[in-house]
Amino acid sequence: MKKLIVFALLVSLVSCLEQKKEENSQPNIVFIFADDLTYSAISAFGNKEIQTPNLDRLVNAGTTFSHAYNMGGWNGAVCVASRAMMISGRSVWNANRFRQEWLVGKGTDKTWGKLMEGAGYDTYMTGKWHIDANAESVFQNVVNVRPGMPRDAWKNDEMVENLKSIEGRNIPASKFMPVGYNRPLSENDSSWSAADSKYGGYWEGGKHWSEVLKDDALGFIANTKNSDKPFFMYLAFNAPHDPRQAPREYLDKYPLENISIPKSWLPEYPFKDGIGNGPGLRDEALAPFPRTEYATKKHIQEYYALITHLDDQIGAILDGLEVSGQMQNTYVIFTADHGLAIGRHGLLGKQSQFDHSIRVPFMIMGPEIPRGKINPSDIYLQDAMATSLELAGVQKPSYLYFHSVMDMVKGYQDKSQYNAIYGAYINLQRMIRKDGFKLIVYPELDKVLLYDMEQDPEEMKDLSEVEGYQSKVNDLFQDLLSLQKELNDTLDISHIGKKKVL
Repeated sequence: MKKLIVFALLVSLVSCLEQKKEENSQPNIVFIFADDLTYSAISAFGNKEIQTPNLDRLVNAGTTFSHAYNMGGWNGAVCVASRAMMISGRSVWNANRFRQEWLVGKGTDKTWGKLMEGAGYDTYMTGKWHIDANAESVFQNVVNVRPGMPRDAWKNDEMVENLKSIEGRNIPASKFMPVGYNRPLSENDSSWSAADSKYGGYWEGGKHWSEVLKDDALGFIANTKNSDKPFFMYLAFNAPHDPRQAPREYLDKYPLENISIPKSWLPEYPFKDGIGNGPGLRDEALAPFPRTEYATKKHIQEYYALITHLDDQIGAILDGLEVSGQMQNTYVIFTADHGLAIGRHGLLGKQSQFDHSIRVPFMIMGPEIPRGKINPSDIYLQDAMATSLELAGVQKPSYLYFHSVMDMVKGYQDKSQYNAIYGAYINLQRMIRKDGFKLIVYPELDKVLLYDMEQDPEEMKDLSEVEGYQSKVNDLFQDLLSLQKELNDTLDISHIGKKKVL
């Protein structure tokens, strides 16, 4: 009898120790990255025209930061800078300098993947990369590395060379673009079908890229059952970047008559050429100039369809985590590399400082994360890296510019860790967001714009020359100059201050 009692006590002790080990073990971290997903393209955020049940699931089961921003870009492919900042932890201009090390095979030991590996994590990456370092030098397990965007159906090599020759010049890029650009010209324009796999793009290889990524993720999750190490997954979808291709059933979910024109819609943005958003920019060449309501609705339809298709893949990944039994010890962080105009302000792309192009969704779900909470504090989307390091128990390296959001998630801190949010696009745009206002500067045009983001979230009323707002313009301009110094931004915008600011 005594032996049985002793045996029972030993079993109980072992069970307690195993439970304690499980409680103290490092959590798994799954990072899901979308491309070109603007903050408003989620049903749970109030957009009742789009269907995103699984992104809504993340919102309802976790904490959302409603004002997450990308800091900027040094070329038209803004995603390159966004991802370089995410992987390196450095602010935009420092990341641009640091990535030069990657080009010669150095510096990857200071990347996100390597920091997690050093903390004992089994690291995994699949999907869009678009970073100068080799993915294999950052992550231990790498499959199906994708380029910046699915390949267009180029007509011939001469077209590619012609397009390169007009880069940065105010020549309609659509003249040299493949099928799928500068359209639809009218309701009778049948030059492109977003559901037709003959155009390649997302269907190159035989299966839609978003579905391939989902399959990759589920395969890795299944294999983690055989490992006693925590895992870190970097799942980077190309969707909903153009070419916005989705199966017909998803397009059919969005009849044009159910799609609204954005409140800030314009046939043309009056400053488009001076800020690098003219017809020579690839993103803007997707639709005809001037914009038409019909063309805008078609592009929104295809955008929404690809997002809903993406949403289904994310749902399958979340289900896979649940089935594996590991969700209770897993954090899921979702965000996107930047937003997209998709018709607002007469623009289509992400190369502006309006919220539709720089603001993204940001959700975190996991153990003890408050459910259904919306935090309005300003953050950068690259805070995802620092957040994951804190969750993994990794001491934040001194070179990281960005911050963990966990103190705000847990309620230890009730306001942003940033005094202001900074934004930049090459040498043609600068921005500062602070205290509910946003100042945008167009250096080549000697122009400033001021918006009250609380009263005018669609950024439709410029207050820069309205009586009573000059001091706000002055203060924000000076704050922007200070931010430039802090972030090693060498663009001189002081001439605008002399002309426009007292």
